[in-house]
Amino acid sequence: MKFFAATCLAGSLVLAGCAGTNTNSSSSSSSQAGGTGAKVAGSAAPVYPRDALSPLGNGQARSTSVVTLAPPVDMWDRIRRGFKMPNLESDLVRDREQWYSSRPDYIQRMTARSDKYIFHIVEELERRNMPTELALLPYIESAFNPQAVSSARAAGMWQFMPATGNDFDLKQNIFRDDRRDVVASTRAALDYLQKLYGMFGDWQLALAAYNWGEGSVSRAIAKNQRLGLPTTYSDLTMPAETRLYVPKLQAVKNIVANPQAFNTELPVIANHPYFQTVTLSRDLDVELAAKLADVRLEDFRALNPAAHKPVLLAAGTPQILLPWDNAAVFQRNFDAYSQGQYASWTAWVIPTTMTVADAAQRSGMSENDLRALNNVPPRMLIKAGSTLIVPRGARVKEDVAAVVADEGHLAFQPEIVTRRTTVKAGRSDNVASIARRYNLKPAAVAEWNDVQQNHAFKRGYSVVVYLPIRASVAARVGTGVRPVSHTVAAAPRRGGAPSKASAPRGANVAKVPASSKQQVVREKRGGTPSKKKR
Repeated sequence: MKFFAATCLAGSLVLAGCAGTNTNSSSSSSSQAGGTGAKVAGSAAPVYPRDALSPLGNGQARSTSVVTLAPPVDMWDRIRRGFKMPNLESDLVRDREQWYSSRPDYIQRMTARSDKYIFHIVEELERRNMPTELALLPYIESAFNPQAVSSARAAGMWQFMPATGNDFDLKQNIFRDDRRDVVASTRAALDYLQKLYGMFGDWQLALAAYNWGEGSVSRAIAKNQRLGLPTTYSDLTMPAETRLYVPKLQAVKNIVANPQAFNTELPVIANHPYFQTVTLSRDLDVELAAKLADVRLEDFRALNPAAHKPVLLAAGTPQILLPWDNAAVFQRNFDAYSQGQYASWTAWVIPTTMTVADAAQRSGMSENDLRALNNVPPRMLIKAGSTLIVPRGARVKEDVAAVVADEGHLAFQPEIVTRRTTVKAGRSDNVASIARRYNLKPAAVAEWNDVQQNHAFKRGYSVVVYLPIRASVAARVGTGVRPVSHTVAAAPRRGGAPSKASAPRGANVAKVPASSKQQVVREKRGGTPSKKKR
């Protein structure tokens, strides 16, 4: 019996020793580049007694902190539990708190918009052990609008510039822009923020660099170091936008932490995934994808904002996002679909430089529709090798190849705009000499003047030519704005430089491709040139 009692006492002492933790060692645990919080309770190494065991007296036993097992009530509760960044206290924070709290409609709109995306963002932050305050950053960047585009061409809810997007593997081509993609842009943003935290070791400086650029922040820190000044976020000299950047985030954090204090009501966002990922096996029209998933088109686009064409290419967009309960509906309807092609659009790589009218005629579209669908600007030719979205014929069975889906691009070159004018022939001028003087084809000069290529002009004869006009003038062609003045080089006088003659009012304008000087505008005798159908 004594042996049994002694054994129980020894076991109790060992368990008590294992339960105790060295608070100094746990509180001083260093954070990794991805996070700043202390280690979760229970993760510290156990401490074993070294001295001889002695019985515990009354009042000596005590318990350590226990991690709660209750799940977060909603996403706001979950975000609050992961706050790790040091708070910023300043008048700018108070100012932004007042700004947001005095606009309840604005807060309602952007928080309601975020309910599709915030669960995924918080999941990624927790997986990386990063502060959950960063889930609120898209409120500052874009009000959680994945279609937002700034005046500086930053795009998406995380507002990536084109070059930075390329640095973080965000695909940008004529079919998609991953800066708007929910999953891809979140991955890139958190990668970037982790990189910046690793550079500066401070989340406020990392956020300043996210807004201003790491080079700018590094130079501002170096400047303060040279002057013997502190180098915290509040001490650096920075642009007004960056100066307000962290105060804005701090203000939103304070409102989320205690909405009642700001007379604000946050919409309920369930602590549950909003969307699922579905793999595409065939090219698929966007409208058909929404129909098969039984979701509204605008809701489908909100989850798949990177796709900015009417068709999803399986080789370039292998996965789409659908609301959680609609993913199975989509797969069932997709497998059962038998009403024709999945995609009514395809990609066409044009073989040679051509006009929009020519491309439209070959693809069976109207010129206006082709311009609108492919964003072709006016007065431009489509360069060879460019990729266009065009109708998919019934006989086309193959989906768009991966190389086209990944590398498809659209390039243009300006059309040359020419103006009909006349120049005076000098002594001994003929078709060949006029053509050489203005870098024209002799056949074109002969045709415009209805003469043979070996024809000699009389001195003073008005020779018809079509000459390129200035770019600023060409930009106004077709706008209904009359140019102020236009001059063209005339035939040289004997022993002197070419004189200048004004083009007659109402002179005719013609367009020819910049890549070809062979195309000319034919002129009927005694009349204006007839328009050549493209």
